[in-house]
Amino acid sequence: MSRKGNCHNNAPIESFFSLMKRECLNRYRIDDLTNLRKLVNGYVDWFNNVRVSRNKNGLTPVEYREQAMIA
Repeated sequence: MSRKGNCHNNAPIESFFSLMKRECLNRYRIDDLTNLRKLVNGYVDWFNNVRVSRNKNGLTPVEYREQAMIA
């Protein structure tokens, strides 16, 4: 949990939500909660397992985490 008055603790998740809105949610009409859940779950799966990050040497977040665990 972030400390009160320290916005930097929230930066990573704020960045993720901004990307999710821009890359996924703003592109679709969401009619119900079931549709929203499918979109969010699909995006999170794609983000963690498929999306390549330039900041992580071209690895997906899962690959980067696995590599860090080995080192």
